Amino acid sequence: MSDTAALLERIATALERLAPADAAETNWLSHPAYVWDGAGARAVSRIEAPALDLLRGIDAQKCVVAENVARHAAGHAAHDMLLWGSRGMGKSALLRSSVVAADAQYPGAIALVQVALEALNAVAGLFGTLGRVDRRFMVFIDDLGFEEGDGNGPRLLRSWLEGGVESRPGNVRLAVTSNRRAIVPRHLSEQDDPINPRDAVDDRLALADRFGLSVGFHNCSQDDYLAIIAGYAGHYSLEWEPGDALEWAKRRGARSGRVAWQYVNELAGRAGRAL
Repeated sequence: MSDTAALLERIATALERLAPADAAETNWLSHPAYVWDGAGARAVSRIEAPALDLLRGIDAQKCVVAENVARHAAGHAAHDMLLWGSRGMGKSALLRSSVVAADAQYPGAIALVQVALEALNAVAGLFGTLGRVDRRFMVFIDDLGFEEGDGNGPRLLRSWLEGGVESRPGNVRLAVTSNRRAIVPRHLSEQDDPINPRDAVDDRLALADRFGLSVGFHNCSQDDYLAIIAGYAGHYSLEWEPGDALEWAKRRGARSGRVAWQYVNELAGRAGRAL
């Protein structure tokens, strides 16, 4: 072997050692959930979510979302969903719980795929992969909000929902949570634009209209807040007092399902219990 050939062989061998091994192909049939980062998927062995009957104060929303997810798992017609509204009121928890319940009803039929916000541009590739799998998927984008001047993000969302070349396949439905229904920022000045004053506002709201279901989550009343705590406390056999729960919310500056759960966690800690 010539010196040049020997040198090239040594270089090739060294490069093979340095190159990372090919990532194992994702088994899209083996787990209840996955996290997609744009380059690949990480399997999640268990979805952390409360039982549906523990989610209080959002009964109407729970009925709609859980039914839609169950329909999708069963292979029936189902909607893409926008869950919007107040922070801490259980939007993402309800979605996770609904997928867990649907999976219990139709074992292995559905999986949750959470997409990282920085991976939105790669979602078309994810759709291409999922479309070849004999399973139903709920693709979940949490806390979505487009920055002012971002034209690409809303364009992608429209394409996914309305049958463009990047649209989702038939075995996939989108579930998006957002703190605002319009998804992109709105300003009062838009109302005063002398040229087509409603166009910008209407176009932004039209993003929400492209979802088959747009479900609002609103501020938590005092009664709902206490009902949420009562449900959790009863389930975990924890003693509590309404006055103490209200003082907790006052110190937190808010009443919500999230604050209620934090109070329940505090109760468990005081009692020397784990949840």
